[in-house]
Amino acid sequence: MSEQLKDVLLVGFGAVGAIYSLILKKSGLARVTAVARSNYDLVNAEGVHFQSRKYGNVKGWRPDRLCRSVADAADRPYSYVVVTTKAIPDLVTTSQILAPLLSDRYRELYPQPTYVLLQNGLNVERDLYDSLSADKEEPSIINCALWIYTNLLAPNVVEHGDFDRVKIGLHRHQDQIATVNSPREAALLKDFGNILETGGSTITIVPEIKMIKFNKNFWNVAFSSVGTLTQYTIPAIFRPPPSDPSHSYEPFVSPTTADLISTYTIPMIKGVLNELLLLGRALGYPDTEDGLPSSLPAFALESTWKQHAEPENTHVPSMLLDAQKGLPIEVEVIVGEVVRMAKERSVDIPRVETLYGLLLVVQNQTLRKWEARKH
Repeated sequence: MSEQLKDVLLVGFGAVGAIYSLILKKSGLARVTAVARSNYDLVNAEGVHFQSRKYGNVKGWRPDRLCRSVADAADRPYSYVVVTTKAIPDLVTTSQILAPLLSDRYRELYPQPTYVLLQNGLNVERDLYDSLSADKEEPSIINCALWIYTNLLAPNVVEHGDFDRVKIGLHRHQDQIATVNSPREAALLKDFGNILETGGSTITIVPEIKMIKFNKNFWNVAFSSVGTLTQYTIPAIFRPPPSDPSHSYEPFVSPTTADLISTYTIPMIKGVLNELLLLGRALGYPDTEDGLPSSLPAFALESTWKQHAEPENTHVPSMLLDAQKGLPIEVEVIVGEVVRMAKERSVDIPRVETLYGLLLVVQNQTLRKWEARKH
């Protein structure tokens, strides 16, 4: 049986990385090496404790091998390298994180793996593709759009909800929109998808992952940005006051100025979503159900309104959570890339540009303090 296992390296052992390490190992099809940089000592000593509504409570779980760095893990070939780090290229690029695997020495000893990017944002694969494109063979990169609720309660304690859904597709360097995977692409996606599916995750294989990631980015641009800038979760925009004072919750929309939220805030968010739709059309994404439907802005607003008006909603957008912790935020891949793509195509998106300009101040100060702590 061991000869049939695929060696998989997972880089980034936060909440998403830990959950997908668990899924990969649960499949019985992968031998998992995980790189835990900041939490290595604790995970090595105690393992990981999962509190998952889907996978149950698991204490002291460990991957097959735990490494402190990518350099330590670069001692063997891998079929897949799964990257679950936050995509923050203004702090460190993906190719810098994976440098030992991209080195001449590693390439001389072992074939290059297929890289799987389980990361938020747009164009997260560009830097890695450029670093690999010197090879004669086309780089093999699987890009993913991930829907999951998971969080670190402590460096080795992972809270997880009742779902993890991922859409996977091959990165292609050209701009043309693909409608079908080639036989080679389909076989590769099926192989990796089968590992995740056997491990318990819900997967969908798609021919055009860039469009899926663009659609998913709608929510982060419109809602994560506003949450981060206001320092309030999304119920502060949509949730009515508690009807029973003994069952209170925070935050909610005060009746005092609720009409102003309705007059200015919600239409501003709607305007952001419509700007994203305009850019999507300029990118060639079609107005179809499996493309970029014109109904997406209204759906994103209405579904978010419904979810975050619920009394039990406690969701904190990941960008806001990082800002609250004083961690760098994913502003460049979530908002900055949208602005750059719009400029390249002469699409006017003033509301998104405003969000970007304000988030840059947050990021600038965070990085300033981050660098000061390192010295």
